[in-house]
Amino acid sequence: MVDWDYVIGLTLRYSVIISVTLIIIGLVLFHVKNEALGCSSALLLSPTSPINTSMIPPNTALTRLPSLDPLSFILLGLMTLIAAQVLRVALGVASFVMERDWLYVLLTSIVFLNLMLAIFILPSILHLHVNELALRVLCPSGSLTT
Repeated sequence: MVDWDYVIGLTLRYSVIISVTLIIIGLVLFHVKNEALGCSSALLLSPTSPINTSMIPPNTALTRLPSLDPLSFILLGLMTLIAAQVLRVALGVASFVMERDWLYVLLTSIVFLNLMLAIFILPSILHLHVNELALRVLCPSGSLTT
């Protein structure tokens, strides 16, 4: 018999540790390099900066990790936190299936589908590639590889 509460707790604990580690590495690299994605720290840290996380495609975080890009580590840390919550919901569905609690299987499945729509479908509908082009204009030395 699987103790789902233990599995979910362990998953959340390790994902938070991994996420915090990635964010700290990104912050240290940003302090050392003084730039990220080819953008200067002055542009990134300005309160009026047009650059935000919606401009950076998720695969950029993965492709720029070998070049030790600070923002890639920070974004990957944030994505790890989000993935942990999605995994928590998926494990919840499995837990309710094992308990044969069909009402909560339905409700948790709806939550899971909403998360998948928000993560994978809506960004393509909202044409985030336009933001990627804006990022290339603002930080031309970043040479995004997507």
